[in-house]
Amino acid sequence: MIIRRETESDISAIRSVTAEAFRSAAHSAPPVAPGGDPGEVTLIEWLRDDESWIPELSLVAVIDDAVVGHIVATRAHVGTAPAVGIGPVSVLPAHQGRGVGSALMEYALGAADALGTPVAGLLGDPNFYGRFGFVPASAMSIESPDPAWGDFFQTRALSTYAGEHGSFRYAEPFTRL
Repeated sequence: MIIRRETESDISAIRSVTAEAFRSAAHSAPPVAPGGDPGEVTLIEWLRDDESWIPELSLVAVIDDAVVGHIVATRAHVGTAPAVGIGPVSVLPAHQGRGVGSALMEYALGAADALGTPVAGLLGDPNFYGRFGFVPASAMSIESPDPAWGDFFQTRALSTYAGEHGSFRYAEPFTRL
């Protein structure tokens, strides 16, 4: 498996991987168009066209020349400080449980850290994301974009973290879902 930055030729495969991954997910955003793909597919398209897009943080996992996973991190804020919002994270169901998602997450966190980002945030299962150093955002005095998310909204300090706190704000396209 190789983890690399997405290219324009990967966009169709990313759409397929994301659709398949979230169709079988326990929780996913509803389709934007009735009967369409899960909302995460459209979200990635909206993010790609937004100023929050960080090309270096849209990554694919490739096995035998096929895209089997994707992760994206976009510009976000904690209070007035920069941060990244991670997600969606997608792995084809046939490749789940084989370390693809973990490799994508480790690579994305390392790349965000190398860019000098102090905080990463995401919405997901604490039992899964805790292994990457994520904690409930409240433990870092960071407020979730939606209080109903509770401990499912998590944050992680990166190398330049200096106590940033306040409200976490994802890129604007997240508010459309």
